[in-house]
Amino acid sequence: MIYSIFIINKAGGLIYNKDYSGSIARLSSNEALIFAGTFHGIHALASRISPAAGSDSAKDSGIQTIDTDKFRIHCFQTPTGIKLIAVTDLVHTRLTDVLTKVYGMYSDYALKNPFHNLEMPIRSELFDTKLQQLIQAS
Repeated sequence: MIYSIFIINKAGGLIYNKDYSGSIARLSSNEALIFAGTFHGIHALASRISPAAGSDSAKDSGIQTIDTDKFRIHCFQTPTGIKLIAVTDLVHTRLTDVLTKVYGMYSDYALKNPFHNLEMPIRSELFDTKLQQLIQAS
């Protein structure tokens, strides 16, 4: 099960978060902002100390998953620096395909909206609806 989705812009600002499970505690707005900033910093450090740094695969370096006893955090970084993060149960081992689809929906429903500012939170009912359908199908 996918518990939450976060989208972080290239500067580390939280531009979207949504919880999909009523069974876990929700983060407050402030906690979600702290999570986004902290994850962005850790991801940047992991990219710098990665053994792949300096090679052709350096763009793929950084944090891809974090495993805990109870849940897993998946990260997909786009070529433009947007980070899409999913918090899931331990059953999901790789979510690259799902997060790639989320990025496609972000491109279609947020970036193509002439009223959307890149640094501002995503406010699109169509994006929310399509994302909900994708999460339920996963």
